[in-house]
Amino acid sequence: MNTVLQEGPKAPKDPTIKRPFFFIMQDKDIFGAPQNDGRGIQFIYMDMERLVNAAKIAGNVTDEQILNMLKTAEGFRKLVHSIGVSVSEKSGKDTVRFVMDMYPDKPGNPATRIEKDIVMDGMENIINLSDISWVDTDRTVGQIRFEFDRAKVQAITDVRLYLNDGFVAPEQTIEHSIDIESDDYKQMIQKSIMQTGNSERIERVLSKAGSGNDITLAFIGGSITQGAGAIPINEKSYARIFADEFKDKFAKGGNVNLIKAGVGGTPSELGMIRFERDVLRDGSEKPDLIVIEFAVNDEGDETKGNCYESLVRKALNLSWKPAVVLLFAVFSYDWNLQDRLSPVGVRYNIPMISVKDAVCPQFTLLPQEGRVISKNQFFYDVYHPSNAGHQIMADCLINLFDTVNGYHSIYGNESLEPVNPVIGADFEKVELLDRKEMEKLREKYKITSLSEGSFSDTDKDLQSVEMDSDIFQTPEFPYNWCHLGKTDNEPFIMTLVCSKLLLVFKDSGSITHGKALVYVDGILVKEADPLEVGWTHCNPVILFNNDRSKKHTIEIKMAKGNEDKKFTILGFGIVK
Repeated sequence: MNTVLQEGPKAPKDPTIKRPFFFIMQDKDIFGAPQNDGRGIQFIYMDMERLVNAAKIAGNVTDEQILNMLKTAEGFRKLVHSIGVSVSEKSGKDTVRFVMDMYPDKPGNPATRIEKDIVMDGMENIINLSDISWVDTDRTVGQIRFEFDRAKVQAITDVRLYLNDGFVAPEQTIEHSIDIESDDYKQMIQKSIMQTGNSERIERVLSKAGSGNDITLAFIGGSITQGAGAIPINEKSYARIFADEFKDKFAKGGNVNLIKAGVGGTPSELGMIRFERDVLRDGSEKPDLIVIEFAVNDEGDETKGNCYESLVRKALNLSWKPAVVLLFAVFSYDWNLQDRLSPVGVRYNIPMISVKDAVCPQFTLLPQEGRVISKNQFFYDVYHPSNAGHQIMADCLINLFDTVNGYHSIYGNESLEPVNPVIGADFEKVELLDRKEMEKLREKYKITSLSEGSFSDTDKDLQSVEMDSDIFQTPEFPYNWCHLGKTDNEPFIMTLVCSKLLLVFKDSGSITHGKALVYVDGILVKEADPLEVGWTHCNPVILFNNDRSKKHTIEIKMAKGNEDKKFTILGFGIVK
C-alpha cells in the first residue's frame, strides 16, 4: 500500500523574540457550562479590579503603575501589546472561541470586543491589539469568555498579556513544573527510541569516554540545532545540554568538546555542502559522535531525501567510523519528515530518535491523565522548542546512550560499500567551492578560467549563527562573490569539469537585492531570486546532476532591470 505523506512547510525563519509578559491565567480549569442553545460557555469576569487581582496572583505583578493601568480600557491599551491564549483539551482538535469584552462608559454605548477561535491543542495563539478596531466609549476590561460548540467541555487555559515597549514584566513562575523524575516522564522519553540499530559505534564512544579519553560530540542541523528558542542559546540548546550531561554521566576525566553546527532555515542540501567546514573543521576535528537533525527543515530539499542520505553516508564513511545518530525534531502541529527520512536509518541500521514519538501523544492528555508537558510549555513558538523542549531533546539522546550502555555488539563488518542507497547518494562526495577553497580545488576540477566580472566584491552582511558554545555569531560563507550594483554589470564566468553542481546564494529581505540569471553551457537553468524567501538566509539550489563528469561553463549575471541591485554568490557544491 502506498503511503501519502503530508506535505509540510519549508524551513522557517529564526524565531521572533517574545515581548515581556505576565499571566492573568495559568493552568486555569475552564468548563463549558450548558446554555439554552446547546453551547457551553465559561464566563470569567474581569471588572471591579478583578483583572488587577489576576495580574497579582497569576502574574506576580507588584508594579503599581502597571496595576493602575489595568483598571481602565485606556490604560490597558497603552500597556498591552498583544494577548497570548492557549487552551488544552483532550481531543486536541476542537476549537473554542476566546472573547474579551470591554465594558462601556455608559449603558447602551458601544464597546470593543476582542475575539479569536483557538484550536485546543495547547499551542499559544497571539492576538495583536493593533489589529483591533477600538471604540472611544470603552471604560474597562469587563469579562473573558470561552465559548465551546458543545456543553460540558473541560479544558485548561493560559492567558498572557504581552507588554508594549518601555514596560517590564516580573519573572513568571510556572505553577505546574515538569517532574523529570516521574515515571510518566521516563516513559515519555523512552518512547523516543525508534531503533538502537547497530550500537557498536556508540559503545566505542562510551568506552573511550569511560577510559578517561577526550570526546568530541558534533551536531549538524537547522535552527533547532542552532539553539533557537533556548534562553540563553549558548547554554540551553539541546546540543549543549547533552554535552554537559554526557560529561557528567559518562566521561571519566577526559574533556568533552562540543561542535554545534546548526544553521537556521536550511536543509540537508546545504548541510552536506558545509559538513567538512562546519563539522570536521576542514580536517582539524574528528568527532566521535555526529547527530544529524534535519527532519523539520528538509521539506524544501529538491531531492526529497537524496541530499539527506548523502550527508548520512558522508558521516558514516569517515575513516575513524564515528557514531551517527539521526534525530527527528517536531513542529507544534505534530509534523516532521521522519516517515520520509527514517528509511535511511533502517537501511544502515543506525540509531534513530524521534522527539515527535515521545511528546506528541501526551500533548492531548490532561495532567491528571499523565500529561508530562503541555504543548505550550514544550514550544517557544510554532517551530522551535523552549528551554524545557531542548531539555527533553537532550534527555532523549541521553536515554539512547543509557539504553546502549552495557551492550556488547555482535556486529562486525561496518563497511557501507555493499549497501545500496535507499533514496540516493548522488552528493556523498560533494565539496564546498568558494573563494577560500578555489586554489585547493582548481586542479582537481580543472578550473581553467574564472572571471569574477562585476561579482568581485565580498558581502559581509551574512546569515550568522552561534556555533559550538559561543554566544557570539559566526557568519556563514564569508568567502563569497558579491555584485554590489555599483560596478560594471559583467557576468561571473567559470569553466570547470564535474558531474554535479549546486549554487549557494544569499537570500535577503532588502529591496536592494535583485535577481540573477544562471546559465550552464549557454542554457538558462535558474533565475535566482533572493527576495523569494524574504530574510537573510543561505539558499542552495541544484544546477545540474549528471552521471558523468564533463566540461561546463557557468555564467551568472544580473537579470534585466536588476543591474543596480545586489546579488551574492556564497559558494558552490561540487562533485567530481
